[in-house]
This record gives sequence, C-alpha cells and structure tokens, in this order.
Amino acid sequence: MLEVHIPGFASLRLQHLVLDYNGTLAVDGRPLPGVRRRLHALSRTLEIHVVTADTFGVARAKLAGLPCRVSILAERAQDRAKLGYVRRLDAGRTVCVGNGRNDRLMLKAAALGIAVLQGEGAAGATLAAADLVVPTITEALDLLVRPLRLVASLRS
Repeated sequence: MLEVHIPGFASLRLQHLVLDYNGTLAVDGRPLPGVRRRLHALSRTLEIHVVTADTFGVARAKLAGLPCRVSILAERAQDRAKLGYVRRLDAGRTVCVGNGRNDRLMLKAAALGIAVLQGEGAAGATLAAADLVVPTITEALDLLVRPLRLVASLRS
C-alpha cells in the first residue's frame, strides 16, 4: 500500500496501479527504457495491472517476468472495459496511468489519474480527465516511487 496525504486534494491509500500498455509503457509495442526496473520497485507497495487493447499483439510477451497482471481487451468499448476493471479493483484505491482516449474514463474514476504525453502524444479528453500530466512514463512512475513529488504538484 502506498499512502500519501496531499493537502487540499486527498489522503491517498493506494493499493493498485493500472497502466495502459502502448503509448504509456511502450511505443510501437516495445517497453520504454527504465520501465521494467521501476515496475519491479513499485511491486513492493502496489499491485500492478496492465489493461490494454494490445495494438501490436505483443504485450504479454514483452511483459513476461514482470510482477503484473496483464488483461487484453476486446476491440469494442475499451474505455468502458478499462473503467469497469478499475471499479472492480476499487477505484478509490487505484492510481491509473494512460495516454489514449480509451484511458480517459479510468483516469477520471481513479483516486489518482496520471496522463503521459511521450511519442504518441495524449488525447485531449484524457489530459482533461487526469489529475496530473507528465511527459514520460518514467516520470509518472517516479511520482509513485517518490510520492512527495505528488504533494508538491497537487496540493492546494
């Protein structure tokens, strides 16, 4: 569990980390540098879930050996499927990270929603749904490794 009190925002008691794959953890199906190491570190405090449309069909293979549960979504209504997944976990104890339009609902529902920009960019609706926007996945994951950074950005 990751606990952090952010004055004027929330007292977070996070149990789950839900991540999109392509555009968030990976670009063109390949995990970005530094992701594996950070996911291993975060798995000590958070249960890690990757919920993906798996655009390139390689997510399971590329995430093999990592401490995470991988869920591949059907082609239709992916935004609703991701939202349902987060709600089943307990959205109030979940941090979500994504970039695509199909990530917007889960980011909005989560206790903490983080959008990443990176090479694919991010959908405008997803940026609007996020509590915080960062340029890269490593910076997003580092916010959870060093949660006082969240306090600095989100306090009122």
